Amino acid sequence: MTYRILTLNNISSRGLERLPRGQYQVGSDVAEPDAILVRSADMHRTAIPASVRAIGRAGAGVNNIPVADMSRRGIAVFNAPGANANAVKELVLAGLLLAARNIAPAWQFARSLSGDDAAIDAAVEKGKKNFVGFELPGRTLGVIGLGAIGVEVANSALGLGMKVLGYDPQITVQRAWQLSASVEQALSLEDLFARADAISVHVPLNDHTRALVNSTRLGIMKPGATVLNFARAAIVDDAAVIAALDAGRLHAYVCDFPNNVLKDHPRVVTLPHLGASTGEAEENCAIMVADQVRDFLENGNIRNSVNFPEAVLPRVPHTTRLGVVNSNVPNMVGQISAVLAAQKINIAELLNKSRGEFAYTLIDTDGSIGPQVLAAIGRIGGVLSARIV
Repeated sequence: MTYRILTLNNISSRGLERLPRGQYQVGSDVAEPDAILVRSADMHRTAIPASVRAIGRAGAGVNNIPVADMSRRGIAVFNAPGANANAVKELVLAGLLLAARNIAPAWQFARSLSGDDAAIDAAVEKGKKNFVGFELPGRTLGVIGLGAIGVEVANSALGLGMKVLGYDPQITVQRAWQLSASVEQALSLEDLFARADAISVHVPLNDHTRALVNSTRLGIMKPGATVLNFARAAIVDDAAVIAALDAGRLHAYVCDFPNNVLKDHPRVVTLPHLGASTGEAEENCAIMVADQVRDFLENGNIRNSVNFPEAVLPRVPHTTRLGVVNSNVPNMVGQISAVLAAQKINIAELLNKSRGEFAYTLIDTDGSIGPQVLAAIGRIGGVLSARIV
Protein backbone atom coordinates (compact mmCIF):
# COMPACT_ATOMS: atom_id res chain seq x y z
CA MET A 1 0.00 0.00 0.00
CA THR A 2 1.20 3.52 -0.82
CA TYR A 3 0.44 6.32 1.64
CA ARG A 4 0.06 9.91 0.47
CA ILE A 5 1.43 12.76 2.62
CA LEU A 6 0.72 16.44 1.93
CA THR A 7 3.28 18.93 3.27
CA LEU A 8 2.08 22.48 3.97
CA ASN A 9 5.52 23.82 4.88
CA ASN A 10 9.12 22.87 4.21
CA ILE A 11 9.62 19.87 6.48
CA SER A 12 13.19 18.88 7.36
CA SER A 13 14.56 16.26 4.98
CA ARG A 14 15.72 14.29 8.01
CA GLY A 15 12.07 13.81 8.93
CA LEU A 16 10.88 13.03 5.42
CA GLU A 17 13.59 10.37 5.16
CA ARG A 18 11.61 8.42 7.77
CA LEU A 19 8.87 7.91 5.17
CA PRO A 20 10.30 5.33 2.75
CA ARG A 21 10.09 6.04 -0.96
CA GLY A 22 7.96 3.49 -2.70
CA GLN A 23 5.73 3.22 0.33
CA TYR A 24 5.07 6.95 0.69
CA GLN A 25 4.30 9.71 -1.78
CA VAL A 26 5.21 13.02 -0.16
CA GLY A 27 4.89 16.56 -1.49
CA SER A 28 3.22 19.94 -1.42
CA ASP A 29 0.88 19.06 -4.29
CA VAL A 30 -0.32 15.61 -3.19
CA ALA A 31 -4.04 15.08 -3.80
CA GLU A 32 -6.32 13.05 -1.53
CA PRO A 33 -3.66 12.72 1.20
CA ASP A 34 -3.84 10.18 4.00
CA ALA A 35 -2.01 12.64 6.28
CA ILE A 36 -0.75 16.22 6.41
CA LEU A 37 2.57 17.42 7.81
CA VAL A 38 2.68 21.07 8.86
CA ARG A 39 4.85 23.52 10.75
CA SER A 40 3.43 27.04 10.93
CA ALA A 41 0.85 27.17 8.11
CA ASP A 42 -2.58 28.32 9.32
CA MET A 43 -5.00 25.44 8.71
CA HIS A 44 -8.07 27.14 10.16
CA ARG A 45 -9.11 28.39 6.71
CA THR A 46 -7.80 25.36 4.82
CA ALA A 47 -10.17 22.76 3.43
CA ILE A 48 -9.09 19.42 4.89
CA PRO A 49 -9.78 16.61 2.37
CA ALA A 50 -12.05 13.76 3.44
CA SER A 51 -9.20 11.33 2.84
CA VAL A 52 -7.11 12.70 5.72
CA ARG A 53 -6.64 10.40 8.71
CA ALA A 54 -3.92 12.30 10.58
CA ILE A 55 -2.22 15.69 10.88
CA GLY A 56 1.33 15.96 12.19
CA ARG A 57 2.62 19.27 13.55
CA ALA A 58 6.42 19.44 13.44
CA GLY A 59 6.54 21.41 16.68
CA ALA A 60 4.81 21.64 20.04
CA GLY A 61 1.98 24.19 19.76
CA VAL A 62 -1.07 23.39 17.63
CA ASN A 63 -2.83 26.77 17.61
CA ASN A 64 -2.60 26.78 13.80
CA ILE A 65 -4.67 23.57 13.53
CA PRO A 66 -8.47 23.38 14.04
CA VAL A 67 -8.10 20.56 16.56
CA ALA A 68 -11.73 20.52 17.72
CA ASP A 69 -13.02 20.17 14.16
CA MET A 70 -10.50 17.43 13.41
CA SER A 71 -11.53 15.55 16.55
CA ARG A 72 -15.16 15.54 15.48
CA ARG A 73 -14.07 14.08 12.14
CA GLY A 74 -12.03 11.36 13.82
CA ILE A 75 -8.71 12.79 12.59
CA ALA A 76 -5.76 12.33 14.93
CA VAL A 77 -3.58 15.41 15.48
CA PHE A 78 0.02 14.78 16.51
CA ASN A 79 2.72 17.12 17.76
CA ALA A 80 6.35 16.77 18.84
CA PRO A 81 6.55 17.62 22.56
CA GLY A 82 10.08 17.88 23.82
CA ALA A 83 11.75 17.73 20.42
CA ASN A 84 12.60 21.44 20.59
CA ALA A 85 13.02 21.59 24.38
CA ASN A 86 16.77 22.10 24.39
CA ALA A 87 16.57 24.90 21.81
CA VAL A 88 13.96 26.81 23.82
CA LYS A 89 15.77 26.16 27.10
CA GLU A 90 18.98 27.67 25.73
CA LEU A 91 17.12 30.78 24.58
CA VAL A 92 15.43 31.17 27.98
CA LEU A 93 18.82 31.01 29.69
CA ALA A 94 20.16 33.54 27.20
CA GLY A 95 17.19 35.76 28.02
CA LEU A 96 17.96 35.54 31.74
CA LEU A 97 21.53 36.64 31.11
CA LEU A 98 20.48 39.38 28.70
CA ALA A 99 18.21 40.83 31.38
CA ALA A 100 20.57 40.36 34.32
CA ARG A 101 23.50 42.10 32.66
CA ASN A 102 21.52 44.69 30.67
CA ILE A 103 23.23 43.43 27.56
CA ALA A 104 20.75 44.74 24.98
CA PRO A 105 20.79 48.41 26.09
CA ALA A 106 24.53 48.22 26.76
CA TRP A 107 25.12 46.94 23.22
CA GLN A 108 22.97 49.70 21.78
CA PHE A 109 24.96 52.24 23.80
CA ALA A 110 28.27 50.84 22.55
CA ARG A 111 27.12 50.86 18.93
CA SER A 112 26.08 54.50 19.23
CA LEU A 113 29.54 55.67 20.31
CA SER A 114 31.49 57.94 17.96
CA GLY A 115 34.80 59.76 17.85
CA ASP A 116 38.33 58.43 18.04
CA ASP A 117 39.28 55.54 20.33
CA ALA A 118 40.27 57.89 23.14
CA ALA A 119 36.84 59.55 23.02
CA ILE A 120 35.13 56.16 22.95
CA ASP A 121 37.17 54.97 25.96
CA ALA A 122 36.17 58.06 27.89
CA ALA A 123 32.50 57.61 26.99
CA VAL A 124 32.62 53.95 28.01
CA GLU A 125 34.04 54.75 31.43
CA LYS A 126 31.45 57.44 31.96
CA GLY A 127 28.48 55.44 30.63
CA LYS A 128 29.04 51.93 31.97
CA LYS A 129 27.53 52.79 35.35
CA ASN A 130 24.15 52.98 33.62
CA PHE A 131 24.27 49.26 32.83
CA VAL A 132 25.23 47.72 36.15
CA GLY A 133 23.59 44.32 36.35
CA PHE A 134 23.24 41.48 38.83
CA GLU A 135 24.35 37.86 39.08
CA LEU A 136 22.04 34.86 39.01
CA PRO A 137 23.31 32.60 41.85
CA GLY A 138 21.05 32.83 44.90
CA ARG A 139 18.19 34.44 43.02
CA THR A 140 14.90 32.62 42.54
CA LEU A 141 13.45 31.60 39.18
CA GLY A 142 9.78 30.68 39.04
CA VAL A 143 8.92 28.23 36.26
CA ILE A 144 5.25 28.00 35.30
CA GLY A 145 4.54 24.79 33.41
CA LEU A 146 6.73 21.74 33.93
CA GLY A 147 6.47 19.98 30.61
CA ALA A 148 9.50 19.05 28.53
CA ILE A 149 10.76 22.65 28.22
CA GLY A 150 9.89 23.79 31.73
CA VAL A 151 11.70 20.83 33.30
CA GLU A 152 14.85 21.55 31.29
CA VAL A 153 14.72 25.24 32.19
CA ALA A 154 14.24 24.46 35.89
CA ASN A 155 17.07 21.93 36.02
CA SER A 156 19.46 24.18 34.09
CA ALA A 157 18.70 27.18 36.32
CA LEU A 158 19.73 25.08 39.31
CA GLY A 159 23.02 24.48 37.52
CA LEU A 160 23.51 28.25 37.35
CA GLY A 161 23.22 28.45 41.11
CA MET A 162 19.66 29.75 41.18
CA LYS A 163 16.86 28.64 43.47
CA VAL A 164 13.91 27.34 41.48
CA LEU A 165 10.18 27.33 42.19
CA GLY A 166 7.98 25.21 39.95
CA TYR A 167 4.23 25.29 39.43
CA ASP A 168 2.26 22.77 37.40
CA PRO A 169 -0.82 21.07 38.88
CA GLN A 170 -0.94 18.73 35.88
CA ILE A 171 2.67 17.59 35.80
CA THR A 172 3.00 14.09 34.37
CA VAL A 173 4.74 11.22 36.09
CA GLN A 174 7.32 11.17 33.30
CA ARG A 175 8.22 14.85 33.80
CA ALA A 176 8.20 14.51 37.58
CA TRP A 177 10.88 11.82 37.30
CA GLN A 178 12.97 14.15 35.13
CA LEU A 179 12.64 17.15 37.45
CA SER A 180 15.40 17.70 39.98
CA ALA A 181 14.39 17.11 43.58
CA SER A 182 15.91 20.53 44.35
CA VAL A 183 13.08 22.29 42.54
CA GLU A 184 10.63 23.54 45.17
CA GLN A 185 6.91 23.26 44.51
CA ALA A 186 5.03 26.56 44.58
CA LEU A 187 1.69 26.32 46.36
CA SER A 188 -0.08 28.52 43.82
CA LEU A 189 0.62 30.98 41.05
CA GLU A 190 0.35 33.80 43.56
CA ASP A 191 2.90 32.06 45.79
CA LEU A 192 5.28 31.76 42.85
CA PHE A 193 4.89 35.37 41.72
CA ALA A 194 5.41 36.68 45.23
CA ARG A 195 8.65 34.75 45.81
CA ALA A 196 10.38 34.81 42.41
CA ASP A 197 13.02 37.22 41.19
CA ALA A 198 12.27 36.08 37.65
CA ILE A 199 9.53 34.00 36.07
CA SER A 200 9.48 31.97 32.87
CA VAL A 201 6.21 30.69 31.40
CA HIS A 202 5.98 27.35 29.59
CA VAL A 203 2.28 26.62 29.19
CA PRO A 204 0.02 26.31 26.13
CA LEU A 205 -2.28 29.16 25.24
CA ASN A 206 -5.90 28.49 26.18
CA ASP A 207 -8.73 30.20 28.04
CA HIS A 208 -7.08 29.42 31.38
CA THR A 209 -3.62 30.77 30.48
CA ARG A 210 -4.54 33.85 28.46
CA ALA A 211 -3.17 36.90 30.35
CA LEU A 212 -1.84 34.58 33.05
CA VAL A 213 0.81 37.25 33.64
CA ASN A 214 -1.36 40.26 34.43
CA SER A 215 -1.33 43.45 36.47
CA THR A 216 -2.56 41.75 39.64
CA ARG A 217 0.16 39.13 39.64
CA LEU A 218 2.86 41.56 38.54
CA GLY A 219 1.83 43.75 41.45
CA ILE A 220 2.88 41.10 43.99
CA MET A 221 6.29 40.44 42.43
CA LYS A 222 9.49 41.66 44.07
CA PRO A 223 10.66 45.07 42.81
CA GLY A 224 13.20 44.64 40.01
CA ALA A 225 11.91 41.27 38.81
CA THR A 226 12.21 39.90 35.28
CA VAL A 227 9.55 38.20 33.15
CA LEU A 228 10.44 35.80 30.33
CA ASN A 229 7.94 34.57 27.76
CA PHE A 230 9.02 32.07 25.12
CA ALA A 231 5.67 30.25 25.08
CA ARG A 232 2.86 32.27 23.46
CA ALA A 233 2.42 36.03 23.22
CA ALA A 234 -1.08 36.26 24.74
CA ILE A 235 -0.04 34.48 27.95
CA VAL A 236 1.38 37.86 29.02
CA ASP A 237 -0.68 41.06 29.19
CA ASP A 238 1.59 43.46 27.29
CA ALA A 239 -0.06 46.60 28.65
CA ALA A 240 0.36 45.36 32.22
CA VAL A 241 4.04 44.61 31.64
CA ILE A 242 4.70 48.03 30.11
CA ALA A 243 2.95 49.71 33.05
CA ALA A 244 5.06 47.71 35.53
CA LEU A 245 8.26 48.58 33.65
CA ASP A 246 7.37 52.28 33.49
CA ALA A 247 6.54 52.30 37.19
CA GLY A 248 9.95 50.81 37.98
CA ARG A 249 8.50 47.61 39.46
CA LEU A 250 9.83 45.31 36.73
CA HIS A 251 13.47 45.27 35.69
CA ALA A 252 12.99 43.69 32.26
CA TYR A 253 10.70 41.74 29.96
CA VAL A 254 12.25 39.30 27.49
CA CYS A 255 10.01 37.63 24.94
CA ASP A 256 9.85 36.05 21.51
CA PHE A 257 6.93 38.11 20.20
CA PRO A 258 7.67 41.63 18.90
CA ASN A 259 4.84 44.10 18.39
CA ASN A 260 4.43 47.86 18.33
CA VAL A 261 3.67 48.02 22.03
CA LEU A 262 6.86 46.23 23.04
CA LYS A 263 9.61 46.49 20.46
CA ASP A 264 10.88 50.00 21.21
CA HIS A 265 10.66 49.97 24.99
CA PRO A 266 14.15 50.35 26.54
CA ARG A 267 13.59 47.59 29.08
CA VAL A 268 12.04 45.07 26.71
CA VAL A 269 14.05 42.60 24.65
CA THR A 270 11.96 41.18 21.82
CA LEU A 271 13.28 38.40 19.62
CA PRO A 272 11.72 37.28 16.31
CA HIS A 273 10.20 33.98 17.49
CA LEU A 274 13.53 32.18 17.73
CA GLY A 275 12.52 29.65 20.41
CA ALA A 276 12.72 26.55 18.24
CA SER A 277 14.72 28.10 15.40
CA THR A 278 17.72 25.82 15.34
CA GLY A 279 18.58 23.27 12.71
CA GLU A 280 18.68 20.59 15.38
CA ALA A 281 15.21 21.42 16.72
CA GLU A 282 13.63 21.45 13.26
CA GLU A 283 15.18 18.08 12.49
CA ASN A 284 14.12 16.58 15.83
CA CYS A 285 10.54 17.79 15.43
CA ALA A 286 10.26 16.51 11.87
CA ILE A 287 11.71 13.10 12.76
CA MET A 288 9.45 12.70 15.78
CA VAL A 289 6.22 13.64 14.05
CA ALA A 290 7.02 11.64 10.88
CA ASP A 291 7.60 8.54 13.00
CA GLN A 292 4.32 9.07 14.85
CA VAL A 293 2.27 9.62 11.70
CA ARG A 294 3.87 6.60 10.05
CA ASP A 295 3.13 4.36 13.05
CA PHE A 296 -0.47 5.55 13.05
CA LEU A 297 -1.00 4.98 9.33
CA GLU A 298 0.73 1.59 9.26
CA ASN A 299 -0.21 0.19 12.67
CA GLY A 300 -2.98 2.39 14.07
CA ASN A 301 -0.87 3.25 17.12
CA ILE A 302 -1.29 6.68 18.72
CA ARG A 303 1.63 8.41 20.43
CA ASN A 304 1.71 12.11 21.34
CA SER A 305 -1.71 13.01 19.98
CA VAL A 306 -3.16 16.25 21.29
CA ASN A 307 -6.76 15.10 20.84
CA PHE A 308 -6.88 11.31 21.23
CA PRO A 309 -5.55 8.92 23.91
CA GLU A 310 -2.22 7.12 23.85
CA ALA A 311 -2.91 3.69 22.35
CA VAL A 312 -0.14 1.28 21.40
CA LEU A 313 -0.93 -2.37 20.65
CA PRO A 314 1.64 -4.85 19.32
CA ARG A 315 0.24 -6.57 16.27
CA VAL A 316 -0.93 -10.15 16.57
CA PRO A 317 0.64 -12.01 13.61
CA HIS A 318 -1.63 -13.05 10.74
CA THR A 319 -4.55 -10.90 11.83
CA THR A 320 -6.50 -7.96 10.41
CA ARG A 321 -6.34 -4.71 12.37
CA LEU A 322 -9.29 -2.36 12.80
CA GLY A 323 -8.98 1.17 14.19
CA VAL A 324 -12.06 3.06 15.40
CA VAL A 325 -12.40 6.59 16.74
CA ASN A 326 -15.66 7.24 18.56
CA SER A 327 -17.40 9.39 21.11
CA ASN A 328 -16.61 8.31 24.65
CA VAL A 329 -20.05 6.89 25.48
CA PRO A 330 -21.16 3.54 26.97
CA ASN A 331 -21.35 0.30 24.98
CA MET A 332 -19.33 1.41 21.96
CA VAL A 333 -16.96 -1.56 22.20
CA GLY A 334 -19.96 -3.84 22.67
CA GLN A 335 -21.63 -2.57 19.52
CA ILE A 336 -18.45 -2.88 17.46
CA SER A 337 -17.89 -6.41 18.79
CA ALA A 338 -21.49 -7.32 17.97
CA VAL A 339 -21.04 -6.33 14.32
CA LEU A 340 -17.93 -8.51 14.12
CA ALA A 341 -19.62 -11.40 15.92
CA ALA A 342 -22.58 -11.28 13.55
CA GLN A 343 -20.12 -12.02 10.73
CA LYS A 344 -18.42 -14.74 12.80
CA ILE A 345 -15.21 -12.69 12.97
CA ASN A 346 -13.19 -13.59 16.07
CA ILE A 347 -11.35 -10.93 18.08
CA ALA A 348 -7.73 -11.96 18.77
CA GLU A 349 -6.73 -8.81 20.68
CA LEU A 350 -8.42 -5.56 21.68
CA LEU A 351 -7.30 -2.24 23.17
CA ASN A 352 -9.71 0.53 24.13
CA LYS A 353 -8.55 3.88 25.49
CA SER A 354 -10.43 7.08 26.25
CA ARG A 355 -9.52 10.72 26.70
CA GLY A 356 -12.16 13.25 27.58
CA GLU A 357 -15.05 13.02 25.14
CA PHE A 358 -13.24 10.75 22.68
CA ALA A 359 -12.21 7.10 22.68
CA TYR A 360 -10.08 4.92 20.43
CA THR A 361 -10.25 1.19 19.86
CA LEU A 362 -7.74 -1.10 18.16
CA ILE A 363 -8.92 -4.64 17.34
CA ASP A 364 -6.94 -7.49 15.77
CA THR A 365 -9.27 -10.08 14.21
CA ASP A 366 -8.56 -13.63 13.05
CA GLY A 367 -10.61 -13.13 9.91
CA SER A 368 -10.56 -10.48 7.26
CA ILE A 369 -12.91 -7.51 7.50
CA GLY A 370 -14.71 -6.72 4.27
CA PRO A 371 -15.94 -3.28 3.17
CA GLN A 372 -19.54 -4.07 4.14
CA VAL A 373 -18.52 -4.92 7.72
CA LEU A 374 -16.39 -1.77 7.91
CA ALA A 375 -19.33 0.29 6.62
CA ALA A 376 -21.62 -1.27 9.25
CA ILE A 377 -19.22 -0.27 12.00
CA GLY A 378 -19.02 3.24 10.55
CA ARG A 379 -22.82 3.54 10.78
CA ILE A 380 -22.86 2.90 14.54
CA GLY A 381 -24.01 6.06 16.31
CA GLY A 382 -21.01 7.81 17.85
CA VAL A 383 -18.39 6.29 15.52
CA LEU A 384 -16.35 9.15 14.03
CA SER A 385 -14.02 7.13 11.82
CA ALA A 386 -13.22 3.50 11.16
CA ARG A 387 -10.52 1.97 8.97
CA ILE A 388 -8.61 -1.20 8.26
CA VAL A 389 -4.99 -0.57 9.24
